[in-house]
Amino acid sequence: MKKAKQGAVPVPKKNLWKQIAKHWEFYVLLLPGIILTIIFKYVPMYGVQIAFRDYNPVGGFFGSPWVGLKWFERFFNNYNSMRMIKNTVVLSLYSILWTFPIPIILALLINQVKWKKFQRVSQTILYAPHFISTMILCGMLRIFLSPYGGLISTIIQAFGGKATNLIDSATAFRTIYISSSVWQDAGWGTIIYIATLSSVDASLHEAARVDGATPLQRIFYIDIPELIPVIVIQLIMSFGNLMNVGFEKAYLLQTSLNKATSEIIATYVYEQGLLKAMYSFSTAVGLFNTVVNIVLLVVVNTVCKRLSDVSFI
Repeated sequence: MKKAKQGAVPVPKKNLWKQIAKHWEFYVLLLPGIILTIIFKYVPMYGVQIAFRDYNPVGGFFGSPWVGLKWFERFFNNYNSMRMIKNTVVLSLYSILWTFPIPIILALLINQVKWKKFQRVSQTILYAPHFISTMILCGMLRIFLSPYGGLISTIIQAFGGKATNLIDSATAFRTIYISSSVWQDAGWGTIIYIATLSSVDASLHEAARVDGATPLQRIFYIDIPELIPVIVIQLIMSFGNLMNVGFEKAYLLQTSLNKATSEIIATYVYEQGLLKAMYSFSTAVGLFNTVVNIVLLVVVNTVCKRLSDVSFI
């Protein structure tokens, strides 16, 4: 194959419309997804202006007076705002700290299992909790953690301890939330990593065995390097959703006694927007939450690109 001469003029790209005409079937397949994205993702952005108005459903968007940053100021002047932001960030960081590495470890362990039947059974068992709805999960937690006949209280009493009401404990809320998330989603999170590991060339492992490499060495020098691009992308996505802690579980486990740690921005927006009909205020708080997520996504994406040369852009 001849090498291109230095200083040669690059061949201009084909006309865009000619490419579309040539591969029109693919663009037709893309069209429904593009239309749905525009309708349900971009068109609703028009309603963001509610955050800068004193919105009245009767007057509509243009009939409601413009108030600027009034609702943002009200939120940050609220004595609970810093507590809610702290609860959201801490709960998210703890969730990433525990729920992010465990699926990777499980995937690496499952990949080392040679008995395929046991591998399939173990994967099924690990996937199963993911299909339990959040409401049922929270109901199970309330039953297990009940001080009156709950499983945990019964075990504590069997060892001579005193039953405590863990579900209403502000100090125990984060542990309950994160541990239940690990149990429910760790197995499901292994899917993408197992799929990546299945594409690793088997000859690499065979050559490593011939050279006397132990299973642990093969994991560190063959499997993990293959997983790094996927891990980085997943990490970027996790930090991009840092402020979007699961609303359903936090709300369903929230009580008046554990509110000091369970009240996050998502539950506050629900309470102010739907229960108290403060549409403008709740939209302003939600918009602040979204802006923080976007900034974090851009920052983490930039850092990952410079450190590992893997990013979305």
